[in-house]
Amino acid sequence: MRVSFCQGLLTGAIALNLLILYYVSRAQQQMMDKRRDSGKGSPKKAALPISGLGADFENYVGEVARSFLRQRADLPFLAVADAPPYPPLALPEGARLLVLAPSPEQPPQAHRPEFHVQTEYVLLVPDGVELDQARQLDRLIRELEGEGGGPVRLVAAPVLARSAVQCLHLRVSLREWTATYTQAASGSSGSVCTALRGDAVVLVRSEDLFNLSTPLARPLLASLFIQTSLRGWKVKLLEGPCFSASRRPLFSSAHNQWKADTRLREATARLMRDFGIKRLLHPDGKEQWFGCSKETPRCFGTVRDDTPEYLYLERWTPPCCLRALRETTKYVINILESSGVRYWLEGGTLLGAARHQDIIPWDYDVDLGIYLEDVPNCDYLKNLDAGSLVDANGYVWERAVEGDFYRVQYSEANHLHVDLWPFYPRNGVMTKDTWTEHKQDVEFPEHFLQPLVPMPFAGITAYGPNNHRAFLELKFGEGVIENPQYPNPTKKRLDRSRL
Repeated sequence: MRVSFCQGLLTGAIALNLLILYYVSRAQQQMMDKRRDSGKGSPKKAALPISGLGADFENYVGEVARSFLRQRADLPFLAVADAPPYPPLALPEGARLLVLAPSPEQPPQAHRPEFHVQTEYVLLVPDGVELDQARQLDRLIRELEGEGGGPVRLVAAPVLARSAVQCLHLRVSLREWTATYTQAASGSSGSVCTALRGDAVVLVRSEDLFNLSTPLARPLLASLFIQTSLRGWKVKLLEGPCFSASRRPLFSSAHNQWKADTRLREATARLMRDFGIKRLLHPDGKEQWFGCSKETPRCFGTVRDDTPEYLYLERWTPPCCLRALRETTKYVINILESSGVRYWLEGGTLLGAARHQDIIPWDYDVDLGIYLEDVPNCDYLKNLDAGSLVDANGYVWERAVEGDFYRVQYSEANHLHVDLWPFYPRNGVMTKDTWTEHKQDVEFPEHFLQPLVPMPFAGITAYGPNNHRAFLELKFGEGVIENPQYPNPTKKRLDRSRL
C-alpha cells in the first residue's frame, strides 16, 4: 500500500491527545558508561520518558511505558495529554500522567511540562513503539553530543515495520504563509535535513525543545520541524539503531483509522491556522491549502490607509487570496474579451505585470480600465444599476458603492475583487467620472491605448498600454518599476533589503 506524503509525514502523531516524549540525561549516559566499565551502578539523575497516544479511543501508551521501564526501571515515565483522556489510561507503576489543559484551582506550573522535566534530553516516540535495548538510547545520545553546538540539534532513528523514514528539506516562509517540502540528499554517516517523513523516534535537548514557542503542539512532528527549520536547526537521521513497533497497523478497525485520520486533518488545520501557514507544498508537487476559499471570507478585513493588516505583521498577501484574485481576474478578462469590451491593466495591477508578470505580492485587489462606451456590450455590466448580480459560477457583479465604477467579487462570502474603472476619451485624454485620492489616479493621453498590446499576467495573456513604462511613470513617478514600495509608506515602508 502506498502511503501518501501527509500520512507518512504525520503518521507518528495521528490526531494525538497524548504525546510520547522520553527524557534522557547526560548524567544517565555517564553512569551507563561507568556501568559498562564496572558492571554495576545506577544513574544519580533519572531520565524522564513522556509517552502518548495514537488516539484516546485506542492507544498502546501503557505498552510503550512498560517496554521502556523493563529496560530501565529507574526511569520515571510521564504521559502528556491535552485533557484528561477517556477512557482513562492504564499506566504501569513508575509512569504518570500530565494534563496540559490549565485548571483554575492549580498553579501554572502544574500543566506546563518544562516544570516537570529535569533531564537534558527528550526522546519523541510514536505510539506503539517499544524499547528493545537500553543501548539504543546510548547511541542517540552519543550522536547528538558529537554534534556539539552546530546546526544539528536533533537526532532520529527509524521505526521498523512502519512507513519508511525519509529526510526532507523544509523551507518555511512566514512572509508568504507557505511551507515547502523537497527531497533532501543523504550523507555517508546518515542523512541531515530539516524535516522527516515517516515513523521515527527523535532525540532533542530539553533546553532546545522548551525554547520553541509551542513545543508540544499537534501534530507533533509537523509542529516541531516547522519551528526548528525557522531557527535553522537540522535533524540527523541515523541508519540505526532501529526501534520496533509492536502494533501494525496502529488501529484495529477501519472505523478507528477513519476517526484518527479525521482528527489528524483537524489538528493539522488548527496548527496551520495558529502558525499562519496557508499553503503546504509537498515533494510530489501537490498543494494543500488552509486559507480562504470561495465558501469562506477572505483572510483579512477592511483595508485602511491602503495598508492591509498583514503588512503590519511583516507578511505579504496570503497565497490563497492571490489564488482567488488570479482566478477572478482570468474569469473577468475572459468575459470582457468575449463581450467585446476593451480593457487594460491599470494602476498597481499594471505595475505588477511589468515587475512580476503577476499580481504584486502584497497587493489585495486587481484594477482594470475599460472603455465606458463598451459597457453595454457586456450583459453582466449593462444592467447593474438595478443592483448586484450573482452569475452561474458564483461571482458577484456589482456597481461599487464608493463611486461610479464596477466590482466583481470572488463570491458572496469572499470579497476579494477586481475593480473595473470606466474611462472615456475627451479631446484625446482618457478621463472618468469618479476619482480617488491615490496619486496614480490621473487622466492620461489616449494614445497609450492605441493600440492595446498583449502582455503576460498571472498565467494568462492580458492587454495593457502600448508603452507601459511611460504610462506607469506618468502615474507613479520615474523609476517606479525598479523601486518597489508599499502602497502607503507613511504607514508602513517596505524593507527592500529583505527582498
